[in-house]
Amino acid sequence: MNDDEAIERSLAGDQAAYEVLVARYSALAHRTAFMLGAGDEAEDVVQEAFVKAYRHLPGFRRSSPFRPWLLRIVANETHNLTRSRGRRSELALRLSATTSAAAPDDPEGTAVAGDRRSRLLEAVRRLPERERQAVVCRYFLQLTEAETAQVLDWPVGTVKSSTHRGLARLREEVGNELA
Repeated sequence: MNDDEAIERSLAGDQAAYEVLVARYSALAHRTAFMLGAGDEAEDVVQEAFVKAYRHLPGFRRSSPFRPWLLRIVANETHNLTRSRGRRSELALRLSATTSAAAPDDPEGTAVAGDRRSRLLEAVRRLPERERQAVVCRYFLQLTEAETAQVLDWPVGTVKSSTHRGLARLREEVGNELA
């Protein structure tokens, strides 16, 4: 069942069809909430996001893709959470894309890769919030610029400039160490 069919059946009252959407996007929604700052509360954010998405499903524009619409709700819920905390939340990122090319039997290579990953994560955590959000969406969640704009409710130009500034800061901080 594709997204359009699942949405249509959900709107007709088929809860099993909505469960298909939940199962399909739960991991991505959880990763998005976690990376945008929900931390240990990502599960609660995702649950609330799916409830809100279900409630607002009749207003969903059927010509639009479901994934960015859902992730926008997740991003908004995460923003609400971090704002209510009154502090800048910690960001924990997985860097599967930067995992080491070291062989599993290479303890030195594994240690170096772990150190690089930690330094990059720390540098990403220190980015200003808007730059961090753009970099996380673009490079850790692998969203397109258009999807990132939709998720963060920003113009595409803002996504581009925030991503550019964030990457420039990361280059300044970690430079060639990670090349």
